[in-house]
Amino acid sequence: RAELSKIMRTRAKEIEVKLLLFAIQRTTNFEGLLAKRFSGCTLADGTVKKPEVPPPSTNPFLEDETGAEADEIVMEKSDTDKPKKPKVPDNPFHGIVSKCFEPHLYVYIESQDKNLGELIDRFVADFKAQGPPKPNVDEGGAVLPSCADLFVYYKKCMVQCSQLSTGEPMIALTTIFQKYLREYAWKILSGNLPKTTSSSGGLTITSLLKEKEGSEVAKFTLEELCLICSILSTAEYCLATTQQLEEKLKEKVDASLMERINLTGEMDTFSIVISNSIQLLVQDLDAACDPALTAMSKMQWQNVEHVGDQSPYVTSVILHIKQNVPIIRDNLASTRKYFTQFCIKFANSFIPKFINHLFKCKPISMVGAEQLLLDTHSLKMVLLDLPSIGSQVVRKAPASYTKIVVKGMTRAEMILKVVMAPHEPPVVFVDNYIKLLADCSTDTFQKILDMKGLKRSEQSSMLDLFRLRLPAPPPGGDGSGSLSLSAPTPEQESSRIRKLEKLIKKRL
Repeated sequence: RAELSKIMRTRAKEIEVKLLLFAIQRTTNFEGLLAKRFSGCTLADGTVKKPEVPPPSTNPFLEDETGAEADEIVMEKSDTDKPKKPKVPDNPFHGIVSKCFEPHLYVYIESQDKNLGELIDRFVADFKAQGPPKPNVDEGGAVLPSCADLFVYYKKCMVQCSQLSTGEPMIALTTIFQKYLREYAWKILSGNLPKTTSSSGGLTITSLLKEKEGSEVAKFTLEELCLICSILSTAEYCLATTQQLEEKLKEKVDASLMERINLTGEMDTFSIVISNSIQLLVQDLDAACDPALTAMSKMQWQNVEHVGDQSPYVTSVILHIKQNVPIIRDNLASTRKYFTQFCIKFANSFIPKFINHLFKCKPISMVGAEQLLLDTHSLKMVLLDLPSIGSQVVRKAPASYTKIVVKGMTRAEMILKVVMAPHEPPVVFVDNYIKLLADCSTDTFQKILDMKGLKRSEQSSMLDLFRLRLPAPPPGGDGSGSLSLSAPTPEQESSRIRKLEKLIKKRL
């Protein structure tokens, strides 16, 4: 060991990675030969810790490192019931000579840095040359093969480095791993997400109202939707496998250095890619529905003479949902929790937007409000069915999703029911509003009055009534928070009625 150290100090510039690994291999073979011939009982040094044999798994960082081929990855759950292989006996001579190579392992680390850089560049070039993966809905969406290649290479490097050293070189290798995990996330995943377009294709209201099945607004193509789902699935695989990588690195490194291995930042990066992918899918479907909502708000609702089938704008929204959602669901079949997230985010985006456009429908006749109520109910039913729409296997929608749809669309229905209610007598109308909507906002009440088409003078008296009917803010509060809509006491009720009587007489 002393002689090898002396040679390497004097010839440091001549050491390149192949020569270094060759010398290490020959030295460790020699240490193995010593272990076969001698017990090591006279050695002063303690023996190295016994490496634990991990359970069988399809994840490259949970495979048996001696028996499994590193280039074979199958993305299925492991069978943990298989019997474990017996542990390899300790070698008391391990490192007795080869530890002299540790100060020169930077040559190996630099080599892996270069190799990984070239690997990422190759992934980028391959993606450009081959294009996005072909839609493959039968298998639940495709994970990019490059991610498996990356982690297989990581496994080889980790195993090799841990055989050379379990000290600082492992920390240096971890830093290299972190660098290229981030590069993979940004260059391969985020860098290939399709870009959104702000234009809706220049559709006019007239053309939209006459929209027939099969017509489309500017949105992602089938290939682009499949690509987004593929990138999302790949990011999920990378997130889970990076966590396994962190655990495996901590197993390999010296106990004193374990705290310095932390891949949380890289896992967060993959989480961001997942979130951005879901947001793109939501924005695309949301934007496809925008022209329909605009058409709804531009219709002459005061001129509607009879209630018919659902309006053309509803048919348009349903068409886009039926076109997009089955593709997304089939391509996220292997990651259903993220499909559920997509459904929830779409509902949270679409329903408030729908209600905002509902407020723009003014003035509305009684028949117009009835038609809108029918349309709203149709949309509610479609949204409740959205997670399984177009599927041969009908599953019950997640409760978290159903709750959002029911709450949001019921509010839309209540708004229309208030609009349909007669505004005479005013007190009954105001109380009916508070009962149905439980909304203390004067802004919302004003919008309802606008939808009914009331004159400004009528609106003014109504708003005064509304403010009087609102429960008093809790004592000590500043009144800016949400108000309680609990029933007033008999004394409060009597006082308010007297005030209302005076107000009505004054107006008359």
